[in-house]
Amino acid sequence: MAKYNYKGPEEFRPISPWAYFGYSVLFTVPLIGLIVNIVLCFDNTNINKRNFARAFWCIYVVVVIAVVLVIAFGGPEQSLDEYIASLNEA
Repeated sequence: MAKYNYKGPEEFRPISPWAYFGYSVLFTVPLIGLIVNIVLCFDNTNINKRNFARAFWCIYVVVVIAVVLVIAFGGPEQSLDEYIASLNEA
């Protein structure tokens, strides 16, 4: 679908692949990306942008849960300094 041929409402306007890429990069910036993501999750200007932000928010939640589980149950048995030292010895 060409960008200029869309005749529907503005809230349903498709987002270009470059916009998706840009939002993905923006959402991965540590604090600013999180704030922008939360704002876009509740934005009513474009439903496609809002749904993408919500999907990215779900990914945030899954990653946080996975990190907590790894730290709680399967964390490394040695510290990071010991691991780096063992790599240098080998």
